[in-house]
Amino acid sequence: MVTNRGRIRIEPGAKRIRTYLGGVAVADSTHPVLVWESPYYPTYYLPVQDVRMDLIEPDGNVVHSPSRGDGHTYTVKAGGKEAAGAALRYESPAVEELRDLVRFDWAAMDAWFEEDEEVFVHARNPYTRVDILASSRHVRVEVDGVTVADSSSPTLLFETGAPVRYYLPKSHVRMDLLTPTTTETRCPYKGQAEYWSVRVGDEIHDDLAWSYPTPFAESQKITGLISFYNEKVDIYVDGVREERPSR
Repeated sequence: MVTNRGRIRIEPGAKRIRTYLGGVAVADSTHPVLVWESPYYPTYYLPVQDVRMDLIEPDGNVVHSPSRGDGHTYTVKAGGKEAAGAALRYESPAVEELRDLVRFDWAAMDAWFEEDEEVFVHARNPYTRVDILASSRHVRVEVDGVTVADSSSPTLLFETGAPVRYYLPKSHVRMDLLTPTTTETRCPYKGQAEYWSVRVGDEIHDDLAWSYPTPFAESQKITGLISFYNEKVDIYVDGVREERPSR
């Protein structure tokens, strides 16, 4: 059952969820509850009975949420590691469905698994879909009036709630204008990305392009292809300049 209380959406999850600290499974549950604290993806709340409560201890702090009430924070200690304030309980919640559940801070824990696959950055949204389609549309990318990529065989990535991303073969990109950086990011749907800055004249545009050298299995179609931030470059599709998205 899906419920909406105040400004949050709550629904039961079907995946087995585990989170680790110091190599120890602090929680292992097949009855997670998905809570949309942000509009883009959920947070996992796990039943108390599926949490190693002997590994968490109250730290005396209280955080207030207008929609969820007052939550008490706990320090997690496991495997020789300590994560202060990494666990949270609403013992007298404004939303009754949150009673007897524990929320772990995603970044404070060492690892998260959905079933036996590790998940990065945040929980996957069950309502987010990623479609990757080959296309024959003509895509041209300009930076400061200079064409840095031109392709009639792009791969288009459609992700719920995000702008269309155009992934282009490296042979169709002015790689002489691109310089690899040390920046890396992770996506729960695509994997780990590497980045390039673009030099046009004397101007360097940091981390303007990225690629997934070894994406997750469901995103294999974009392996090694390069995409540019629609928000920061001019992209022409079949000769028409696209509006830069705000997000």
